[in-house]
Amino acid sequence: MKTLDGIDVSGKRVFIRVDFNVPLDKEKKVADDLRIRSVLPTIEKAVAGGGKVILASHLGRPKGKVVPEFSLQPVAPYLSDLLGRPVSMAPDCVGEDVKKMIADLEPGQVLLLENLRFHPEEEKDEEVFSRQLAELCDIYVNDAFAVSHRAHASVHGVTRFVDQCAAGYQMEKELRYFHEAMEDPKRPVAMIVAGAKVSSKIGLLGQLLEKADHLIIGGAMANTFLKARGKNVGRSLVEDDYVNEASRLMDAAARKGVNVHLPVDAVAAPGLEKPEPVRKVSVDEVPDDMQLLDVGPRTIEAFQKVLGECATIVWNGPVGAFETKPFHEGTFALARFLGDSRALTVIGGGDSASAVRQAGMAGKVSYVSTGGGAFLEMMEGKVLPGVQALKDCMEKT
Repeated sequence: MKTLDGIDVSGKRVFIRVDFNVPLDKEKKVADDLRIRSVLPTIEKAVAGGGKVILASHLGRPKGKVVPEFSLQPVAPYLSDLLGRPVSMAPDCVGEDVKKMIADLEPGQVLLLENLRFHPEEEKDEEVFSRQLAELCDIYVNDAFAVSHRAHASVHGVTRFVDQCAAGYQMEKELRYFHEAMEDPKRPVAMIVAGAKVSSKIGLLGQLLEKADHLIIGGAMANTFLKARGKNVGRSLVEDDYVNEASRLMDAAARKGVNVHLPVDAVAAPGLEKPEPVRKVSVDEVPDDMQLLDVGPRTIEAFQKVLGECATIVWNGPVGAFETKPFHEGTFALARFLGDSRALTVIGGGDSASAVRQAGMAGKVSYVSTGGGAFLEMMEGKVLPGVQALKDCMEKT
């Protein structure tokens, strides 16, 4: 995709849609700056080229109203420190006051707009609001992959009313790694799909049967598959409505030659609220009063053996309740293994990305996506509205 490379931004108003939806601590300071740092190359490129840089983002879910706790104000000084230059804060994201602040910008200066979602028109992708955003810029850049699965005004509607569009470097990187891992991968390919619910990922699992050589299923969603194989999983979370669907999916995988791997042992306890006593059990001998809350050591060993033979590995979802000790060990062991792997290892955002960071492996795996929901939808074969709109805009020039 076309990036800012080769585009003359000197003296131009460069509107960059970023994702600064970052957690804030009790003192309203940035608690995790991964998403901010990920777009610094794009911002710095526009600044170095003499562009008048306008940054737009949302924060939280203010539901179309001005909610002070969701103001982007705390991000401005934090970003200023990272860039080593002042970052001005606008009182809104549209309107005459904002237009005047942009008109007063000098080349290389940076202005952060207030929360886009303070306006209900943003999430409704309304044309009037989209035009108002487009009026603020000469060049539109989308570097917010994590929200590009939403047809919102700042990632979708605005592209219809600007003359020149480009992808930010983070967006380009997201799409490039997705292509390498999902569309033109080196084989064998292993897809690790885990998390809480089969229902939220059943579409993904069906899609992966066309791409994977190995499908590894973990987390609470594995319980439904274990039950489909006739296992007693005690008091573990199971989606009974999807047991037959899980059985059909495993049958389809067998017909296509895709190897499905389920846990063979687990770490069990009465529940997360009552995590004692903890027992390691075979999936053939799960006590009726226990829940499976993490994969066991034999499962980790079996999964690692499979993954060690693969050239491409994509991981989406933790294999245990990693937020609660001691049920983090399976997920962290998997993260460490992928960090040491020579395969292309792509982490599909969300909780699995958080787990990789907590395990200290974020810098060792090949790539960690910044967009859990967006990455998941692309894995399901869906077209992201923001990405398609960006491509359509590029074709105009």
